[in-house]
Amino acid sequence: MTHRDQIVAACDHQLRASTFKDFTINGLQIAGRPDIKRVMSGVTACQALLDEAVAWQADILLVHHGYFWKNEPVAITGMKHQRIKTLINHDINLLAYHLPLDAHSEMGNNAELARRLGWRVEGCLDGELGEGLLWSGRLAQAQSVAALAEQIANVLQRAPLVIEAPNVENIERIAWCTGGAQDMITAAFEAGAQVFVSGEVSERTTHLARELGIHYIAAGHHATERYGVQALGEWLADEYDIEHRFVDIDNPV
Repeated sequence: MTHRDQIVAACDHQLRASTFKDFTINGLQIAGRPDIKRVMSGVTACQALLDEAVAWQADILLVHHGYFWKNEPVAITGMKHQRIKTLINHDINLLAYHLPLDAHSEMGNNAELARRLGWRVEGCLDGELGEGLLWSGRLAQAQSVAALAEQIANVLQRAPLVIEAPNVENIERIAWCTGGAQDMITAAFEAGAQVFVSGEVSERTTHLARELGIHYIAAGHHATERYGVQALGEWLADEYDIEHRFVDIDNPV
Protein backbone atom coordinates (compact mmCIF):
# COMPACT_ATOMS: atom_id res chain seq x y z
CA MET A 1 0.00 0.00 0.00
CA THR A 2 1.27 3.47 -0.89
CA HIS A 3 1.23 6.41 1.49
CA ARG A 4 -0.44 9.64 0.36
CA ASP A 5 2.64 11.73 1.10
CA GLN A 6 4.72 9.60 -1.25
CA ILE A 7 2.28 10.22 -4.11
CA VAL A 8 2.03 13.94 -3.40
CA ALA A 9 5.81 14.29 -3.28
CA ALA A 10 6.19 12.37 -6.55
CA CYS A 11 3.63 14.56 -8.35
CA ASP A 12 5.11 17.77 -6.93
CA HIS A 13 8.56 16.72 -8.13
CA GLN A 14 7.48 15.42 -11.54
CA LEU A 15 5.49 18.58 -12.33
CA ARG A 16 7.97 20.99 -10.70
CA ALA A 17 4.97 22.48 -8.92
CA SER A 18 6.92 24.82 -6.64
CA THR A 19 8.42 26.70 -9.60
CA PHE A 20 5.11 28.05 -10.91
CA LYS A 21 3.45 31.30 -9.88
CA ASP A 22 -0.19 30.31 -10.08
CA PHE A 23 -3.70 31.48 -9.18
CA THR A 24 -4.25 28.57 -6.81
CA ILE A 25 -2.53 25.99 -4.61
CA ASN A 26 -0.77 23.23 -6.54
CA GLY A 27 -0.52 19.91 -4.73
CA LEU A 28 -2.49 18.57 -1.79
CA GLN A 29 -5.45 20.88 -1.17
CA ILE A 30 -7.50 18.76 1.23
CA ALA A 31 -6.04 15.87 3.24
CA GLY A 32 -7.86 12.56 3.59
CA ARG A 33 -6.87 9.02 4.46
CA PRO A 34 -3.13 8.27 4.35
CA ASP A 35 -3.18 4.85 2.65
CA ILE A 36 -3.81 4.93 -1.09
CA LYS A 37 -5.18 2.17 -3.31
CA ARG A 38 -7.40 4.09 -5.73
CA VAL A 39 -6.92 7.37 -7.57
CA MET A 40 -9.76 8.93 -9.54
CA SER A 41 -8.93 11.74 -11.96
CA GLY A 42 -11.08 14.37 -13.61
CA VAL A 43 -10.81 17.88 -15.02
CA THR A 44 -12.68 19.85 -12.34
CA ALA A 45 -13.54 19.01 -8.74
CA CYS A 46 -17.26 19.66 -9.20
CA GLN A 47 -19.91 17.96 -7.08
CA ALA A 48 -20.71 15.42 -9.79
CA LEU A 49 -17.09 14.27 -9.85
CA LEU A 50 -16.97 14.17 -6.04
CA ASP A 51 -20.04 11.93 -6.04
CA GLU A 52 -18.31 9.58 -8.50
CA ALA A 53 -15.25 9.47 -6.24
CA VAL A 54 -17.42 8.59 -3.23
CA ALA A 55 -19.25 5.84 -5.13
CA TRP A 56 -15.97 4.31 -6.37
CA GLN A 57 -14.39 4.65 -2.91
CA ALA A 58 -11.47 6.65 -4.26
CA ASP A 59 -8.66 7.53 -1.86
CA ILE A 60 -7.41 10.46 -3.95
CA LEU A 61 -9.30 12.73 -6.31
CA LEU A 62 -6.76 14.12 -8.79
CA VAL A 63 -7.87 17.17 -10.78
CA HIS A 64 -6.68 20.04 -12.95
CA HIS A 65 -9.13 22.56 -11.52
CA GLY A 66 -9.32 22.34 -7.75
CA TYR A 67 -10.22 24.93 -5.11
CA PHE A 68 -8.84 28.01 -3.33
CA TRP A 69 -8.43 30.32 -6.30
CA LYS A 70 -6.94 33.79 -5.97
CA ASN A 71 -9.53 36.44 -5.07
CA GLU A 72 -12.32 33.92 -4.40
CA PRO A 73 -14.32 34.41 -1.16
CA VAL A 74 -12.58 32.86 1.84
CA ALA A 75 -15.74 31.77 3.65
CA ILE A 76 -16.59 28.08 3.33
CA THR A 77 -20.34 28.35 2.70
CA GLY A 78 -22.91 27.22 0.15
CA MET A 79 -21.59 25.17 -2.77
CA LYS A 80 -18.00 25.43 -1.53
CA HIS A 81 -19.05 24.05 1.87
CA GLN A 82 -20.92 21.13 0.30
CA ARG A 83 -17.99 20.15 -1.88
CA ILE A 84 -15.42 20.28 0.92
CA LYS A 85 -17.84 18.54 3.31
CA THR A 86 -18.17 15.67 0.82
CA LEU A 87 -14.40 15.18 0.71
CA ILE A 88 -13.91 15.42 4.47
CA ASN A 89 -16.88 13.19 5.35
CA HIS A 90 -15.54 10.46 3.07
CA ASP A 91 -11.87 10.98 3.96
CA ILE A 92 -10.87 11.61 0.32
CA ASN A 93 -7.69 13.51 -0.54
CA LEU A 94 -7.96 16.32 -3.11
CA LEU A 95 -4.83 16.69 -5.23
CA ALA A 96 -4.85 19.50 -7.83
CA TYR A 97 -2.35 20.79 -10.40
CA HIS A 98 -3.14 23.78 -12.58
CA LEU A 99 -0.35 25.50 -14.57
CA PRO A 100 2.22 22.77 -13.83
CA LEU A 101 -0.08 20.29 -15.56
CA ASP A 102 -0.57 22.57 -18.56
CA ALA A 103 3.14 22.99 -19.08
CA HIS A 104 4.68 19.55 -18.46
CA SER A 105 6.69 18.45 -21.48
CA GLU A 106 5.39 14.85 -21.51
CA MET A 107 2.19 14.57 -19.46
CA GLY A 108 0.91 18.13 -19.70
CA ASN A 109 -2.26 19.27 -21.42
CA ASN A 110 -0.33 20.96 -24.24
CA ALA A 111 1.85 17.90 -24.80
CA GLU A 112 -1.09 15.51 -24.75
CA LEU A 113 -3.15 17.65 -27.13
CA ALA A 114 -0.29 17.76 -29.62
CA ARG A 115 0.30 14.02 -29.34
CA ARG A 116 -3.33 13.14 -29.95
CA LEU A 117 -3.61 15.47 -32.94
CA GLY A 118 -0.23 14.60 -34.46
CA TRP A 119 1.31 18.07 -34.21
CA ARG A 120 5.10 18.33 -34.34
CA VAL A 121 6.32 20.27 -31.30
CA GLU A 122 9.09 22.74 -32.10
CA GLY A 123 9.30 24.79 -28.92
CA CYS A 124 7.69 27.02 -26.37
CA LEU A 125 7.16 30.73 -27.00
CA ASP A 126 7.14 31.89 -23.37
CA GLY A 127 9.90 29.85 -21.75
CA GLU A 128 11.62 26.49 -21.92
CA LEU A 129 9.62 23.49 -23.04
CA GLY A 130 7.97 22.09 -19.95
CA GLU A 131 7.97 25.47 -18.21
CA GLY A 132 6.01 27.78 -20.54
CA LEU A 133 2.39 27.65 -21.60
CA LEU A 134 2.36 28.80 -25.25
CA TRP A 135 3.63 26.04 -27.51
CA SER A 136 4.50 26.14 -31.20
CA GLY A 137 5.04 23.63 -33.95
CA ARG A 138 3.86 22.32 -37.29
CA LEU A 139 0.99 20.24 -38.56
CA ALA A 140 1.78 16.85 -40.02
CA GLN A 141 0.96 18.34 -43.44
CA ALA A 142 -0.31 21.64 -44.76
CA GLN A 143 -4.10 21.81 -44.83
CA SER A 144 -7.05 24.18 -44.70
CA VAL A 145 -8.34 25.50 -41.41
CA ALA A 146 -11.62 23.67 -42.11
CA ALA A 147 -9.76 20.35 -42.36
CA LEU A 148 -7.90 21.07 -39.12
CA ALA A 149 -11.14 21.95 -37.35
CA GLU A 150 -12.72 18.71 -38.57
CA GLN A 151 -9.78 16.71 -37.22
CA ILE A 152 -10.03 18.47 -33.86
CA ALA A 153 -13.77 17.78 -33.71
CA ASN A 154 -13.21 14.08 -34.41
CA VAL A 155 -10.45 13.67 -31.83
CA LEU A 156 -11.96 15.77 -29.04
CA GLN A 157 -15.55 14.76 -29.80
CA ARG A 158 -16.59 18.40 -29.67
CA ALA A 159 -17.24 20.82 -32.54
CA PRO A 160 -14.83 23.78 -32.21
CA LEU A 161 -15.60 27.42 -32.92
CA VAL A 162 -13.54 28.61 -35.89
CA ILE A 163 -12.70 32.23 -36.64
CA GLU A 164 -11.14 32.41 -40.08
CA ALA A 165 -8.61 35.02 -41.09
CA PRO A 166 -8.79 36.33 -44.66
CA ASN A 167 -6.22 35.17 -47.22
CA VAL A 168 -4.52 32.59 -44.94
CA GLU A 169 -4.58 29.21 -46.69
CA ASN A 170 -2.68 25.92 -46.55
CA ILE A 171 -1.75 26.38 -42.91
CA GLU A 172 1.18 24.50 -41.44
CA ARG A 173 2.62 26.65 -38.62
CA ILE A 174 0.55 26.35 -35.44
CA ALA A 175 0.61 27.61 -31.86
CA TRP A 176 -1.56 26.37 -29.02
CA CYS A 177 -2.33 26.66 -25.32
CA THR A 178 -5.13 24.69 -23.70
CA GLY A 179 -7.86 26.24 -21.57
CA GLY A 180 -8.57 29.95 -21.25
CA ALA A 181 -5.63 31.28 -23.22
CA GLN A 182 -7.36 33.22 -25.99
CA ASP A 183 -5.37 36.39 -25.30
CA MET A 184 -2.14 34.63 -26.31
CA ILE A 185 -3.26 34.99 -29.92
CA THR A 186 -1.15 38.10 -30.48
CA ALA A 187 2.03 36.37 -29.28
CA ALA A 188 1.20 33.40 -31.48
CA PHE A 189 0.82 35.66 -34.52
CA GLU A 190 4.04 37.54 -33.77
CA ALA A 191 5.88 34.21 -33.62
CA GLY A 192 4.72 33.35 -37.14
CA ALA A 193 1.83 30.97 -36.44
CA GLN A 194 -0.89 30.79 -39.08
CA VAL A 195 -3.42 29.31 -36.67
CA PHE A 196 -3.80 29.47 -32.89
CA VAL A 197 -5.72 26.81 -30.97
CA SER A 198 -6.94 27.25 -27.41
CA GLY A 199 -9.95 26.42 -25.32
CA GLU A 200 -12.08 29.50 -24.82
CA VAL A 201 -12.92 32.55 -26.90
CA SER A 202 -13.75 36.17 -26.01
CA GLU A 203 -15.63 38.77 -28.03
CA ARG A 204 -12.40 40.59 -28.79
CA THR A 205 -10.74 37.43 -30.11
CA THR A 206 -12.77 37.58 -33.31
CA HIS A 207 -11.47 41.02 -34.22
CA LEU A 208 -7.89 40.18 -33.26
CA ALA A 209 -7.86 37.08 -35.47
CA ARG A 210 -9.36 38.81 -38.49
CA GLU A 211 -7.27 41.98 -38.27
CA LEU A 212 -3.97 40.29 -37.42
CA GLY A 213 -4.45 37.62 -40.06
CA ILE A 214 -4.33 34.41 -38.02
CA HIS A 215 -6.96 31.70 -37.79
CA TYR A 216 -8.33 31.01 -34.31
CA ILE A 217 -9.88 27.76 -33.13
CA ALA A 218 -11.65 27.61 -29.77
CA ALA A 219 -11.69 23.87 -29.12
CA GLY A 220 -13.22 23.98 -25.63
CA HIS A 221 -11.67 24.66 -22.22
CA HIS A 222 -12.80 21.32 -20.84
CA ALA A 223 -12.18 19.38 -24.05
CA THR A 224 -8.57 20.57 -24.43
CA GLU A 225 -7.75 19.84 -20.78
CA ARG A 226 -9.04 16.29 -20.38
CA TYR A 227 -5.79 14.60 -21.16
CA GLY A 228 -3.04 15.84 -18.85
CA VAL A 229 -4.74 14.66 -15.69
CA GLN A 230 -5.40 11.28 -17.31
CA ALA A 231 -1.73 10.93 -18.21
CA LEU A 232 -0.67 11.85 -14.67
CA GLY A 233 -3.13 9.36 -13.19
CA GLU A 234 -1.89 6.60 -15.48
CA TRP A 235 1.71 7.43 -14.55
CA LEU A 236 0.84 7.10 -10.86
CA ALA A 237 -0.85 3.76 -11.50
CA ASP A 238 2.26 2.42 -13.25
CA GLU A 239 4.70 3.81 -10.70
CA TYR A 240 2.88 2.70 -7.56
CA ASP A 241 0.73 -0.24 -8.66
CA ILE A 242 -2.51 1.46 -7.69
CA GLU A 243 -5.86 1.67 -9.47
CA HIS A 244 -6.64 4.69 -11.60
CA ARG A 245 -9.92 5.69 -13.18
CA PHE A 246 -10.66 8.83 -15.19
CA VAL A 247 -14.20 10.22 -15.10
CA ASP A 248 -15.26 12.76 -17.70
CA ILE A 249 -18.03 15.03 -16.44
CA ASP A 250 -19.64 16.56 -19.51
CA ASN A 251 -18.94 20.26 -19.96
CA PRO A 252 -19.61 22.01 -23.30
CA VAL A 253 -17.50 25.10 -22.47
